[in-house]
Amino acid sequence: MALDGIVISGIVHEMKGRILGGRIYKIYQPEVDEICIVIKNRVEDENTTSRLVISADASLPLIYLTNTAKENPVTAPNFCMLLRKHIGNGRIVDIAQPMMERIVEITIEHLDELGDLCSKKLIVEIMGKHSNIIFADAEGTIIDSIKHISHQISSVREVLPGRCYEYPPSQNKKNPLEVDVNFFMNHVLKEPCMVSKAIYTTITGISPVLANEICYRADIDGSSATASLSLFDNERLYKSYEEFISDIKNNVYYPCIAYEGYMPKEFSVVKLTMYGTVAAQEMPSAGVNGLKAFEHISQVIEEYYSKKSVVTRMKQRSIDLRKIVSNAIERTAKKYDLQMAQLKDTEKRDKYKVYGELITAYGYGAKPGDRELVCENYYTGEEITIPLDPELTAMECGKKYFAKYNKQKRTYEALTELIKTSKEELDYLMSVESFLAIATSESDLKEIKKELVENGYIKGRVQKGKGSRETKSKPLHYISSDGFHMYVGKNNLQNEELTFKLATGNDMWFHAKNMPGSHVIVKLDGATELPDRTYEEAARLAAYYSTGNKAPKVDIDYTAKKNLKKPPRSMPGFVIYHTNYSMTIEPDIHGIQEVN
Repeated sequence: MALDGIVISGIVHEMKGRILGGRIYKIYQPEVDEICIVIKNRVEDENTTSRLVISADASLPLIYLTNTAKENPVTAPNFCMLLRKHIGNGRIVDIAQPMMERIVEITIEHLDELGDLCSKKLIVEIMGKHSNIIFADAEGTIIDSIKHISHQISSVREVLPGRCYEYPPSQNKKNPLEVDVNFFMNHVLKEPCMVSKAIYTTITGISPVLANEICYRADIDGSSATASLSLFDNERLYKSYEEFISDIKNNVYYPCIAYEGYMPKEFSVVKLTMYGTVAAQEMPSAGVNGLKAFEHISQVIEEYYSKKSVVTRMKQRSIDLRKIVSNAIERTAKKYDLQMAQLKDTEKRDKYKVYGELITAYGYGAKPGDRELVCENYYTGEEITIPLDPELTAMECGKKYFAKYNKQKRTYEALTELIKTSKEELDYLMSVESFLAIATSESDLKEIKKELVENGYIKGRVQKGKGSRETKSKPLHYISSDGFHMYVGKNNLQNEELTFKLATGNDMWFHAKNMPGSHVIVKLDGATELPDRTYEEAARLAAYYSTGNKAPKVDIDYTAKKNLKKPPRSMPGFVIYHTNYSMTIEPDIHGIQEVN
């Protein structure tokens, strides 16, 4: 998991700097397995308030500081009431991470019923489905926990009131701060497995991501076997590890998220050089391939999981739409392939016409029962052999060839039109599929559903309540480096609205060549010409918001809006143009400013 021991060390360091010495002001429990502690601290003669969120959710255990307040339930659960009773108004005197494990121990001083100073411990275990929040006294006796673990649930250890707290088993891993060259060479690199796996299975607190980062810095393939490394490779790898762990020992952290397009891929408190070197101020909010740096690890966790949850939620909510579109694409693709196969069968139609004409001209020389007619092809001047049916006269064979020609000609003409329609429908459906992939809000999905209803892919109609105020999805809005406003459609209805309503005469239109994607409109707003840099940025947007965004380069067509026309009865978002320019560009929107 991304929230490994190294990340926890970064969180502990941040907590020490922001809440150590602070007093607990409020405690509440917004979820069954989550608590939020409001802490007041005095920093440089100013009172500051921080909120510490601790979640023991089996699927998403977290600990981070935030400024966002969560809704406080009306009735506090028992565990929350217990914490209020014991440590309400207590002072945080120590924050520790034992053995670089995914454990945070928060020591709190408070006054008991007799007014005597005593201390308690809040122990947070961030360990996937085994995560827990445990409240214990100074001697380590468990007072209570947010999850009770009996021997019926775990044969390893009990977590119950009255029991003595024990750390989870270490799985025979070494504390990363204590790993020396001898252990690294004789234990880590002696494991009979991949190099990256050898690192994260023998050293505490290191996830597969960080193991691969250590290998990357040493210029070694993490998927190669340890036995394949030379002595020089081993030394280079240990040097990489030593430099890596030196930053952790000196509390030098680089909180960052590695992005792949809109999607956050990984995060850490270590600079993930294998994903790039993009700084925070250079990263547009839409996200591009590379790193986004942050001041605090808590900001990383908050953004990473909020964006992850948005993407996950959108995928869950769009699953029905994606299934409808996927089925329609499959059905249309099969129809298109069948039509193309049938069209291929009509390729002989002109040959049959020539056969009929030549038999009409030379068939008088054929005898009854002949199986072929050899004559000169007056179109080419070459000798040709025409098969005949011995049961028919030559003239009857000629008529039969003409009948075949006429039938295949009609089939060809009909199929040409049908194939054109099927191709347009297939392109349209693939564009809807790509727009579903970039949907980030409920309103985006509603507009795509509305579009599918209007085009007959979903039965019924989009209901709109009387006087209802539905939030309308807005196109993406960017500003070029030269100050020009650029708009990107997030569905085909938006594409049409941007192209035929927002854009006027000389405004520029950009679109990926011969592939589904967004229309990009650049407003000239009185200017006579766009600077070259704006042309390139608009083309990059068109490439990025197309189905070709994984390719190294994408061909982009661009033209003035006045050159665009929409054919009658064509699919939404479909336009034609005969005057245009083209350029080839990378699908990278790094550095382009987005307007929220």
